[in-house]
Amino acid sequence: MEQTQQRQEAEKNKPKPRPQRGKNSSRGPQRARGAAHMAKAAEKRMPQNLPVPETEIVKTPYDQTTTAIDTPETQNALQIETTDVPNTAEPSSAQPQVEIIGVRFKSVGKVYYFDPAGTNFACGDKVIVETARGVEIGEVALENRQVPLSKIIPPLKSIIRPASAADLRRVEDNKKKEAEAFSVCLKKIEEHKLKMKLIDAEYTFDNNKLLFYFTAESRVDFRELVKDLAGIFRTRIELRQIGVRDEAKLLGGLSICGRPFCCGSFLGEFQPVSIKMAKEQGLSLNPTKISGSCGRLMCCLKYEQDAYEDLLSMTPKVDALVTTPEGRGTVVEVNLLTGMLKVRLEKKSESPPASFHRDQVEIIQDAEIRMSRSEMNALKSLEEK
Repeated sequence: MEQTQQRQEAEKNKPKPRPQRGKNSSRGPQRARGAAHMAKAAEKRMPQNLPVPETEIVKTPYDQTTTAIDTPETQNALQIETTDVPNTAEPSSAQPQVEIIGVRFKSVGKVYYFDPAGTNFACGDKVIVETARGVEIGEVALENRQVPLSKIIPPLKSIIRPASAADLRRVEDNKKKEAEAFSVCLKKIEEHKLKMKLIDAEYTFDNNKLLFYFTAESRVDFRELVKDLAGIFRTRIELRQIGVRDEAKLLGGLSICGRPFCCGSFLGEFQPVSIKMAKEQGLSLNPTKISGSCGRLMCCLKYEQDAYEDLLSMTPKVDALVTTPEGRGTVVEVNLLTGMLKVRLEKKSESPPASFHRDQVEIIQDAEIRMSRSEMNALKSLEEK
């Protein structure tokens, strides 16, 4: 037993044989990793202020990879290759076009686009089209033309057909029915004692709907009125509350200038009008002077505003400090249309203001057109629709 234990201890203490350094030895990868580590350490010890050649990242002709170019020769070669590749992309300015015609349903109203369906129309032609209200008859306001696809909301509804003589007779019959429906509705409003003002009655072309337009100071419960009208006319009834501007557009009339209402003669749709426009145009802020027959700000303030803004950009404003041929002074009055200014000179402060044209003065410090809070509160109701 003792001999056996001695042999086991001798085998444990016996040194292990070293692996042979051959091709299959595991020392190869270890030495490779060690060499790489030594190379990195050597790079870190290298001086950092050595000049480095400039490199430029240029895309290959097929835009798949990027190549770093250090020499002019390789850069020129790559530029030659890129010029040989044809550019098949379409120019960004080219947009798809679509053929349209413009149709108006009121004598003065918004123009809607429709697909002419391969037919040429002239301005003034009557056409039958399908709308959200049903089949309607309209008048061509814009002849066949091409417009960019981005300016329309696809899909466009197509023209059903040009209006015939029978269609025109039907329109005349509808007008007679509308007059009768208007008088009947007036009586029913009185019976129900509703606080509403009836403005107009309108049949759709196919007689599937009868519309009544009215104004009121507040909401009106007209459910019983609709039931009575539906029982009389045997068609769909729609009561639509409109504003005072729409009332003036439907009824028409003469404005304070002596001409027909702008909204009823040539303005297709209403634009927002503000009191600031009247202030910038040098008008009196008296409500009776700047409001129309509808009781709101005159529409002409809007479409004349661009011209006044152009004049304001080149004309000194009231309270502006200017230099004149007679010396410095302060502008006290401005006529934008004629360009004449009245300037109170500093040397002649007690004398009446002198008159100059805007081309004769130079602006030292311009002023701003402002409105007081009291003016805004007094005229705020004129801006409402």
